[in-house]
Amino acid sequence: MTDRLRLAVIIGSTRNGRFGPTVADWFAARARRYGGLEVDVIDLAEAGLPQTLPDHDEERPAPVRALAPRLAAADAFAVVCPEYNAGYPAPLKTALDWFDEEWRAKPVALITYGRESGGLTAAGQLRQVFAELHAVTIRDGISLPCYWEQFAPDGSWPKAGAECNTAVRTTLERLTWWARALREARDKHPYTV
Repeated sequence: MTDRLRLAVIIGSTRNGRFGPTVADWFAARARRYGGLEVDVIDLAEAGLPQTLPDHDEERPAPVRALAPRLAAADAFAVVCPEYNAGYPAPLKTALDWFDEEWRAKPVALITYGRESGGLTAAGQLRQVFAELHAVTIRDGISLPCYWEQFAPDGSWPKAGAECNTAVRTTLERLTWWARALREARDKHPYTV
């Protein structure tokens, strides 16, 4: 087993003009610099997951079968999620519902953005859903209130003094700790539901 951890960074919005790819690219770059991580950015807008879920005995559609190994290979997840109308986007819920064991006994960091709340209402809802999926959301995540105010004069994001530049280190420390601990536990004692 390799000592490197596999981190899947999921862009949870598919909306036109979304800010999620900017946040995901920033977080993925910081994760790569952190070291010890193989980073896979998964954009739900490109995944093409069907909105209608099948009955339990129906075969999974091709886009679901294509994404499943990428999620299964991950030791940890970082979910980049906006808050729309005090909740998280429907395409993210659909993606969560398509999969089961791919999430189990793995840590999840939540990176949320929005208006003044910074996506914390969406984060609270996601914590409940991930608990039902037997995933472990870590305490430390990143909240980006009024994210549009964090652009630097040259148009880059985030500006040097943005709080998220400090929070990302703690988030990665906690996420990698949980990823190692849970990978070791899954290897020694397979997780069953």
